[in-house]
Amino acid sequence: MSYRFASRIGKVKASFLDELFRVSNDPSIISFAGGLPSSALIDTGGIARATREVMEEDAGTALQYTTTDGYLPLREYIAARYRTRLGIPAEAAEIQIVNGSQQCLDLFAKIFLDPGDHVGMERPGYLGAIEAFSLYEPVIDTVPLEDDGPDLLAFERMITTAQPKFFYGIPNSQNPSGRTYSQDTRRAIAEILREHDTVFYEDDAFGELFFDAKPRLPVRRYLPGQAVISGSFSKTVAPGMRIGWMYAPQEILAKFNIVKQASDLHSNFLCQKILHRYLTTTDPDRRIQEIVKVYERKCRQMCDLFNDLLPELTHTTPEGGMFLIATLPPGLSARAVFDEGVRNKVAVLPGMPFYVDDGGTDTIRLNFSSASEEQITEGMHRLSNVIHGMLHA
Repeated sequence: MSYRFASRIGKVKASFLDELFRVSNDPSIISFAGGLPSSALIDTGGIARATREVMEEDAGTALQYTTTDGYLPLREYIAARYRTRLGIPAEAAEIQIVNGSQQCLDLFAKIFLDPGDHVGMERPGYLGAIEAFSLYEPVIDTVPLEDDGPDLLAFERMITTAQPKFFYGIPNSQNPSGRTYSQDTRRAIAEILREHDTVFYEDDAFGELFFDAKPRLPVRRYLPGQAVISGSFSKTVAPGMRIGWMYAPQEILAKFNIVKQASDLHSNFLCQKILHRYLTTTDPDRRIQEIVKVYERKCRQMCDLFNDLLPELTHTTPEGGMFLIATLPPGLSARAVFDEGVRNKVAVLPGMPFYVDDGGTDTIRLNFSSASEEQITEGMHRLSNVIHGMLHA
């Protein structure tokens, strides 16, 4: 049998994630390579209680089909949080529930992209977005990411010349770099885009995880009709529930809803009801404060260990989120560091999958949220031994 697969499948590179998952399944390896929130900080008791209450009070409804746009009380909760946290006049009609914000990437690309269309992204950019967009065969144009956001001259030049359908960015604690756009950069991006027909896709997976607990105003605040935001409860409640959302102008959501319905009818309704019950019967802000406190401590610990053990490397110093990126000394390959690290029971993620132009060969991404503080200490010592051994080989 000769399987006649779609031509697009042959144009998509094999994902490095397969190798990453293989490494992550080895308990003897301390992994900084994944992107997991801390399992120890998931409120399993509170979620179990909310599940019992939903099943005892409304099991028949919770186990039925529902509407594609999602559970209205949950959408109202999300909209109200935008109004209170960020001062944005969001309404439930502008919110669509999805299977984690990763589904937003796929469905958004599906309604906007034809083969050969241009998409703008940060360099480096989020691996999950690169993979999702690539299936629709666009031309991906990248803009260098600086400490305070995209290089604005390069951004304006790319928007003007390539005229991408949309620009995808992570302004808050970017994955993989951990960098955060300044407020001035957000305003400048809005000013540039206002003169063009490019939509700004704002992935806000980490917006509630700033160490100083101060919200940053999104680009959408300055560009309401031309920007969308995707969000997720994976980092603040539990990733296994797979509940995220798209916040967008209703004209975009009408098309988004059509492809969502064709894809899966609707997201898990039972989890939507459990999540809403959990959020409205606990203090989610207190839980988020606990998460942020732990992540800040782990991030500072990892940065300090970099400075003490590996002063030859430069690294970002995140203001929040779950990741940082480090640049290796000249002559060291990120792939070689990964391979040697695995042999020495420590894993980091090579930077190459975050680049669409074969870059990142001298960078590594590290996750500080998942490992314990003891594992961070031991893992950084193992990484130091690996890199110093390679430098002096």
